[in-house]
Amino acid sequence: MAYYKLVCFLLVVGCGSSRIRADAPKSEYNFVIILTDDQDIMLHGMTPMVKTLSHIANEGITFANAFTTSPICCPSRSSILTGKYAHNHKAFNNSLSGGCYGPFWQKTIEPVALPALLSNAGYDTFFAGKYLNEYFSETIPPGWSDWYGLHGNSRYYNFTITENGKRTNYSNEYFTDYLSSKAMSFLQKANAERPFLAMIAPPAPHEPFTPAKRHQNLFPNAKAVRTPNFNISSSPLQKHWLLTMEPSTLPLELLDEIDSIYRKRWQTLMAVDDMVENIVTVLEEKKLLEKTFIFYTSDNGFHLGQFSQAYDKRQPYETDIRVPLFVRGPSIRPKTVQHSAVALIDIVPTILRLANVDLPSAIDGRPLPLNSEPEDVIERQILIEYWGEGTLETYNPQCPWSAQDRLQLCTVDAACHCQDAWNNTFNCVRQLAQDLNFIYCEFKDNENFVEAYDIAKDLYQMNNVGYEILPSVRAKYSLALQNLSACIGPTCNLIY
Repeated sequence: MAYYKLVCFLLVVGCGSSRIRADAPKSEYNFVIILTDDQDIMLHGMTPMVKTLSHIANEGITFANAFTTSPICCPSRSSILTGKYAHNHKAFNNSLSGGCYGPFWQKTIEPVALPALLSNAGYDTFFAGKYLNEYFSETIPPGWSDWYGLHGNSRYYNFTITENGKRTNYSNEYFTDYLSSKAMSFLQKANAERPFLAMIAPPAPHEPFTPAKRHQNLFPNAKAVRTPNFNISSSPLQKHWLLTMEPSTLPLELLDEIDSIYRKRWQTLMAVDDMVENIVTVLEEKKLLEKTFIFYTSDNGFHLGQFSQAYDKRQPYETDIRVPLFVRGPSIRPKTVQHSAVALIDIVPTILRLANVDLPSAIDGRPLPLNSEPEDVIERQILIEYWGEGTLETYNPQCPWSAQDRLQLCTVDAACHCQDAWNNTFNCVRQLAQDLNFIYCEFKDNENFVEAYDIAKDLYQMNNVGYEILPSVRAKYSLALQNLSACIGPTCNLIY
């Protein structure tokens, strides 16, 4: 049955993509990827981006059920660049020891990532922005012909960047505006006879949430979304122990800070909105827009006060794993909404298919259903994997916990309600079908804790049904997790 479903999927994708490939000579299309940092979709993170919604979403397809496969920056960005799950590219967290821009990545994964594959196919390739968290180098990664890579994590001012092999420091320039300028310069020089891949990765809306001066007074009345799970105690909800830590609810003064962060996140995105419009305008002026696919997405989502966790990601909830994903381009019908489950690992195979470049057998994602009928929901199981971080060294003596708890990201600013721990390690299977919308998670802790939610009935994940579902159903999902957590290539697209 699993094999039959895989064959059916391949047939559907082949038929859905045939209109694009049948009359497309090799390297006809251009590709632009705009990748934001920590932008949510569940908490209205796209609402202020009027220009982006107008130029990309309204002119293309919106994937309403798009997911990161790892709710943290470096593993997710590594997956976007490779089309692989984290257990295959082995960037498990944001640290060098955790595989982020480590030896395995540089020697084994980078040489066969998307830019290298397209470069070998004759594409010009441009990158500007945040690459991977542990990139502090003057080395240009393989495949990039024009490179402006940020050193380290997201910044807005006072940043260091490698500009085509030369380390350069900037103090007063706003980073998103710098990226916009570099992207427009590249596009203005683009040759209509030579296709390109341009990837722009701005810092917004990642902390420290610093807007451009022209935007710092916008949205004065905006407040964090008071979802049903906002600032509630998790103790009676059968949550993982990390969420049941004291304080059970956040103090009122912290809620004001959360509202301020929410406004600043929106403000930082305004420079991205300007950048998107600039990119579309240049493509239009150069008469390249009708030959260009533009992808807009984020590496992971974000929570702000949900289940009394102040602000972060790293959790298996919709706020953290669901991301914006919009695509416009040739043959894509405007204002289309697709409800099939898709993942960020699908971007690479989509681009390679459109570029008529052979898909390597080890790619775990599958081409996005860009031309499927909106009402068609293709059954899909997506793996979400996260390795919790916390050691004896991440102990914060200002908070009332011991080093032996191996907690991480415990700050007084967040009322010492820690964001991560050594055993906040989980695998989830996120499944969607025509009549199914479900998530099942297993934690690798001493309790073998389980969380599961019927998202169709419980969008805010208030009712953990992990211990109520039939033993046969739980066994089925547990087997799916076992198989997906070890999958490579085609086996990642079976239905277990």
